[in-house]
Amino acid sequence: MNFGQAIEEAKRGKKIARKGWNGKGQYVELATNVSYKSPNGTVTNVDHKDMGNKALAFVGTSGVQLGWLASQADMLSEDWQTID
Repeated sequence: MNFGQAIEEAKRGKKIARKGWNGKGQYVELATNVSYKSPNGTVTNVDHKDMGNKALAFVGTSGVQLGWLASQADMLSEDWQTID
């Protein structure tokens, strides 16, 4: 499937990945209720009506990268798939 279709699947709660990715078990999913901890220790949960509090999370071999941005190659690829 293409990137647009993959994003729609992520919005439905599915994990998405490219067949061409090298790392085994890597995928992207939609993270919700995103919050952050400031340098002074305050935890803030962003709930802005225009921006929301969701982000794409890349789950890879080194952990989770929150706020993952797709490369142009990722966006133009047709090898996206849902995974379990």
